[in-house]
Amino acid sequence: MKTTEKTFDAVRFMRQQRDKLSKKLSTMTKEEVLEYFNERKTHTTIKPGTQQP
Repeated sequence: MKTTEKTFDAVRFMRQQRDKLSKKLSTMTKEEVLEYFNERKTHTTIKPGTQQP
């Protein structure tokens, strides 16, 4: 069985993103967190279950 070397580590990437977001949110109040996610929701263009062109 031939193995290939990974060019992208999805687990490491996800952990980095989670840590980055946790650090950012830890300094915010509950209201600021809600405002942050509501603002992100309006700017996010990728919707679950849809395909990108």
